[in-house]
Amino acid sequence: MEKPARCAIALGSNLGDCSKTLEAAIKILGNTPGITLERQSSWYKTVPVGPPQPAYLNGCALLRVQLTPQELLETLLAIEAKFGRVRRERWGPRTLDLDVLLFDNLILDTPTLELPHPRMRERAFVLVPLAEIAPDWVEPISGKAIVQLLHALDCGGVCRL
Repeated sequence: MEKPARCAIALGSNLGDCSKTLEAAIKILGNTPGITLERQSSWYKTVPVGPPQPAYLNGCALLRVQLTPQELLETLLAIEAKFGRVRRERWGPRTLDLDVLLFDNLILDTPTLELPHPRMRERAFVLVPLAEIAPDWVEPISGKAIVQLLHALDCGGVCRL
């Protein structure tokens, strides 16, 4: 069997009981065959990006997976669906949002998945929790560690719970 891949994912929610949803999603991930939950960040209250909507709860998790990137994406989409995720508008409110941020040092661009996540370097709500649990992980396109990427951003809209 191949060595498990190291992955980073982002979690977010701004509809319903957000903290309950996020904790339940983490539990499901940890109990999913082929996925080992290694670490999770604190939860952060964050200012939304996009249309007017409630504040988000965001966090990140580090996983070891025996899945391909596409299989991981499909697993995350299935978990979102369990929590009633409906994709109506870009960057709109959601019960649960799960994104693959990093998959080892893989650079991938397919119609369904881009790795590293194409907008993670611009988003404090992603980099703040990721820097908490993986500050030295080098993002393969920029060649910079997560903590270095974070220093370039305004983190005013991100507050640890």
